[in-house]
Amino acid sequence: MATVASTITAPGADVHRTPLIRVTLVWVLTALVLFPVLAILGLLMRAQQGGYLQSTPPEVFYAIMTLHGLGMVGLWFVAGMAVISVLLANYVKPTTAVSWIAYGATLAGVVLLLAATLIGRLGVGWYFLYPLPFHSGGTWPPWATASLFAALAIMGVGWTVWSADLLFAIARRYRLSHALGWHYLSGATTPDVPPIIIISTVSFIGVLAGLVAAVVILVLVALEQFGSGFTNDALLIKNLTFYFGHMVVNITMYFGVAMVYEVLPAYTGRPWKTNTLVVLAWNLVLFLVMFAYLHHLYMDFAQPRWLQVTGQLSSYLISVPAAVVTIFSTLVLIYGSTMRWRLPSVMLFLGVMGWAIGGVAAVIDSTVAVNTRFHNTLWVPAHFHTYFVMGVMLMILGTVFHLVTDLSKVPERSALTKTIVGTVGLGGYGFLLMFYLAGVASVPRRYAVYPAEVAVGTTFAKVSLIFIAVLLVGALVYIWETGRRCLKAFSS
Repeated sequence: MATVASTITAPGADVHRTPLIRVTLVWVLTALVLFPVLAILGLLMRAQQGGYLQSTPPEVFYAIMTLHGLGMVGLWFVAGMAVISVLLANYVKPTTAVSWIAYGATLAGVVLLLAATLIGRLGVGWYFLYPLPFHSGGTWPPWATASLFAALAIMGVGWTVWSADLLFAIARRYRLSHALGWHYLSGATTPDVPPIIIISTVSFIGVLAGLVAAVVILVLVALEQFGSGFTNDALLIKNLTFYFGHMVVNITMYFGVAMVYEVLPAYTGRPWKTNTLVVLAWNLVLFLVMFAYLHHLYMDFAQPRWLQVTGQLSSYLISVPAAVVTIFSTLVLIYGSTMRWRLPSVMLFLGVMGWAIGGVAAVIDSTVAVNTRFHNTLWVPAHFHTYFVMGVMLMILGTVFHLVTDLSKVPERSALTKTIVGTVGLGGYGFLLMFYLAGVASVPRRYAVYPAEVAVGTTFAKVSLIFIAVLLVGALVYIWETGRRCLKAFSS
């Protein structure tokens, strides 16, 4: 297997003991522990919607929904950051101490979030839209709201410093214009900038913009809550919240795509070189991703019409440079190559496929005429879970397995690949199909118990439990195999 990790340090250095590798292995082990826990929370939600947990109070469902949503988004964002930092170390020098700081800040935020949801029963959803956190009607105490915002503040600081450090590491090696590949547009090819540098630069600029929006939210909320007499505009806060959330989710997907560009060539035997098309595509992404969040606000009729039109256009156009170019480039890279279908390469390929399927479903939902019917149905979690669970998650997990297998020198078995791919594929798409069918049937999202008018949602939820169980079996096999490789690499 061609190695990626072997170029992280100078020739002759013991890569297994490098500080960057060790902190990344800690990130990976933490993610492997948290992922099944958060997945089981999702299973419990579907079990309650399926009528199996009828004695569970609705407020428990919404607290679990909040923890599951925020937890999964945050988990895969930091996992993506950790893996990207290792891959970037082939070309630049990230600061290992900053990764540890981000890890500590993330753990502190997780503890506060657990307290807010599991103890305080905070049930605001991942979007925590103002003014809901401050008007609980007695369902959760004020300290739970304070704990949520403290968690966001602490994690936000850690992630901002981490993103800025990685961007500065790129800037120390490449000028920003070179890191974005602008010289390719004039026909120059020197310096040679690999695609991962261009995609990562776009991603870090985007995530820093999203985190700035989060800072503005926290400042505005603090001004109001600390008795200054200031009152926030709910629509402004909603725009900022969805800008932040949409940016973090999209950038996580771009991390996964960057991994595909960097790792897949090790299995095809072909380099994936930067060209004018790649540069144009990802610079357009940097521009369009700043406005694509607006499709979340079609139902806010007070929103200026020009913003709604911008959201429609951006949501359509962003699918072309980010997805279409990558999908066709992936197929071209594989076609006619001496492709070695191992677990990492299969997961990366399936991740691109899941990203494509979920992206099409997202574009359908971002169409105004369709959005009026689908926006508050299970179609939304359907497309979101498609490009997250069967898209970016597979990209990250495939890359992680590639790295830890290379570091541990534990050989891969073909039976293992078939088991994981078969169970994750069947369970994942079966689980998603129930979401899509429920969305088409107008089953609403965010309901703990479905009313008689949409009782079919209960049936879909029951069937989905079977597929979730199959998915979890595959995930647990992957976690076991990856975990033991990770521990061996860590102790080497």
